[in-house]
Order: sequence, then C-alpha cells, then structure tokens
Amino acid sequence: MSPRIKDILAMKADSQEITVQGWVRTKRDSKNVSFLEISDGSCLANLQAVVDQASVKTEETTWERLGTGASVTLTGLLIPSPGKNQAVELQVSILQVLGAAPQDSYPLQKKRHSFEFLREIAHLRPRTNTFAAVARVRNAMSYAIHRFFQERHFFYVHTPIITPGDAEGAGQMFQVTTLPLEQVPLKNGEVDYREDFFGKKAFLAVSGQLEAEIYALAMGRVYTFGPTFRAENSNTSRHLAEFWMIEPEVAFCDIGGNMDLAEDFLKYVFSYVLENCGEDMEFFDRWIEPGIIDTLKTVIDTPFQRITYTEAIEKLTGSGQSFDFPVSWGCDLQSEHEKYLTEAVYNGPVIVTDYPKEIKAFYMKLNKDRRTVRAMDVLVPRLGEIIGGSERESDYEILKTRITELGLKEEDYWWYLELRKFGTAPHAGFGVGFERLIQYVTGMQNIRDVIPFPRTVKNAEF
Repeated sequence: MSPRIKDILAMKADSQEITVQGWVRTKRDSKNVSFLEISDGSCLANLQAVVDQASVKTEETTWERLGTGASVTLTGLLIPSPGKNQAVELQVSILQVLGAAPQDSYPLQKKRHSFEFLREIAHLRPRTNTFAAVARVRNAMSYAIHRFFQERHFFYVHTPIITPGDAEGAGQMFQVTTLPLEQVPLKNGEVDYREDFFGKKAFLAVSGQLEAEIYALAMGRVYTFGPTFRAENSNTSRHLAEFWMIEPEVAFCDIGGNMDLAEDFLKYVFSYVLENCGEDMEFFDRWIEPGIIDTLKTVIDTPFQRITYTEAIEKLTGSGQSFDFPVSWGCDLQSEHEKYLTEAVYNGPVIVTDYPKEIKAFYMKLNKDRRTVRAMDVLVPRLGEIIGGSERESDYEILKTRITELGLKEEDYWWYLELRKFGTAPHAGFGVGFERLIQYVTGMQNIRDVIPFPRTVKNAEF
C-alpha cells in the first residue's frame, strides 16, 4: 500500500521517489504544467502534485479523463515546495487515472455546497472537507471512548439489538416481525404473535442499559457502545431514528461515583480530540462554530457544578427571565432552562440531580423523600443536556411498585426484578448519545450531518 498523504506531508523533501494514490480535489493548468491537489481522506490538507505534460509518462487518454473527482496513482519525487501553504510537493513522473469523474455530471464541482444538498448525495459527501473532518473526529472519539473505559478496567458488552421490552417505557419502538403483513394471523380478533418468529412481540432496542445491568451485577464494570433505535416521528435537526449510544454500568457505585465518572468521561474525550485532531478542530473553529475549541477547553478545565433539581428550579424562577416553557417544581427542564443554568448562572458545566420521580424512568432509585429519584443530567454550555443517568433502584419491592405505578407489565421485567432478589448491589450508570456528543465537539448544527448515513422520518435512502 502507498503511504498516506498525512504521513507524506510530514516527510522531509529529500527528492525521494514515492507513490501516492488518492482523488483529485482541484486541477489547475498553466501552459504545459498541471497543478493537482490530491486528497486521500487521511487529513484535511491536500498534497500538491506538479505534472509536466511534456515529460510525464501516461496513457494517451489521461488528459481527457483527468479532472476533479478522478482517482489517480502518482509516482514522482518529493521536493520542497515554493508555495506558502505546504512544505513539500510531488514532482510527478508517472501518472495513471484509475477512475474518471465526468466533469459534466460529477456533483462536487464547486468548492462549497449546502449541507442540505450534500444530504441528498450522502454517497459522495465524505469527499468534502466538512464531512471528511466529521468522519475523522468521529473515528477519534470512538477510539477515545473505548480507551477511556478500557483504561479503567471496564468490560465491553454487546447488548441485543432485538428485544421484547421497552427500556425507556416511551413506546416509540420499531417492531420486528416476520408475520405476513398482507394476511396477519388473528386469534379472537387480535394478532396471534405465537406465529411470529420469536413467538412474541419484538422490537429494535432503544437502549442496552437493562441488559448491561445484568453484566454489571456479575462483572462489576461494563459498557455498551452500539446502535439503538427510536420510532419518534420528529423531523427536526435533533432527532434520528437510528443512532449510537454509550452506556456504562457500574456495580457498587452510587450517584456520586456516577457523577465523577461522567465528568471524567467528557473531559477525557474532549482532551483526546483536541490533542489528536488539531487540524480538523481548527477547521470547525474557523468555518462551523467559531470559539468551539475554547468552549471545549473551558469544559475540560472547569469543575462541574453540582446542584439538585429543586435548586435549579429556584434559580430559574428567581431569575426574572421569561421562558417559552414556564418553570415550576415538577416540570421537565427544557433546553432553554439548561442553557440558562450553564451560561448565565454557573458559566460552566452543571450536573443536576434528584428529579421528581414522575418525570423519570421506573428503574431510577427512589430517594428517602419518596418524591424524587437519584437521577442526574449533565448540562454543558451551548447545548444543555449531554448525559443522562442515575443510580439504579436496587430494592426489589420498591422497583416492583414503580413498575406498577407507571403502568408497565411486571411479566415483561421478571428477569430485571430477579436481579434484585439474587445478590443485589448498589449500581449506577448513564447514557450518552454519540451523535449529540459529536455535534457538541464539532459545532455541527444538524444531527444528520454527524452520522454517516442518517435514518430519519421518510428517509432511508443510503
């Protein structure tokens, strides 16, 4: 395999012969000399290749096929560049066009395209600066996430994608079935799921948390990192039908330890990106979200403020601010409230705990006041909530009561309840939407632009 352009640009210009493979980003002709900007996706910068048409070895049809978007193999000498934007350039002696991109139909002729247009050609958008940078940052963040947990002796657990239960209790799930939709088998006027593949209703999972708890209560520290699904009919810049979640679960851990882990997690991932994706982050800081680098540094350097939900409500109601969503004890905090707390009140990240039990999931540990649960939301400036988690209810009777109170079926959670009967232990965990995390790091405004192939309402094209 030929060396990557990222490595070539760091080499000494000592006239060594190298071979480069990539795609033509731009082509500029001057008399008998062509200047090509070559990209292979390994970095933001391109390699300039200088082609003397009179001396280069190539096929007769090369010049007709050589243009923006074409894939090429170039061999030549790496020499010092007289230009200001690069230290080295390639003096080409052999040129081969591997795949042409007809200039009358290749969509990426302009230097800048709208993100809306690029979503319509998702198979080509990774060739642009923005989406290649997003992909590189996404890759780096994925690695950093695994490294963070592995360094802390967590085990990576693959939880099921197909599940019979709803971890969130929201009912917004994609159903999985092999029943013939043209003639669904009925029994007493209802669908007979005994004839279905699994013999019961099955869905695409919205979370791997409940299954992760099984392994946490056997192996101590585990985490999931995989695709999840939600059939929420929301056509907005914040919603996807298919997205990735990071969900650690820790045995013998309370809400305090959970908050410590969440804070360490964010600071670790942000630091890794700034240290290892400097070129791409400078691009986002210049073109997408000015100041994003300083925002991340602030989160890294600032201790997270910790307050209760009740304290948050008091700050909001006493602010004198007029919010679109009225604030009162018992309401769910909206983005405008979260941003106000982080940007106007505390000027930094905030962790809010002890929410009313009515607005949180059944599995969250009930506090002694019987009104609140040991939930936590991590809020950051500019975005609001970035992590949600809790200490999990470890008491069998209380958990059973909570399931009943929320109208869930006890038989759907029999195994989850049994975890509280056989060697139960305090445990806690949280969930992070990976795409929202990438949005925050890059400053990209639409969640569809930080996942390679967005799945949204009425859209499953690629």
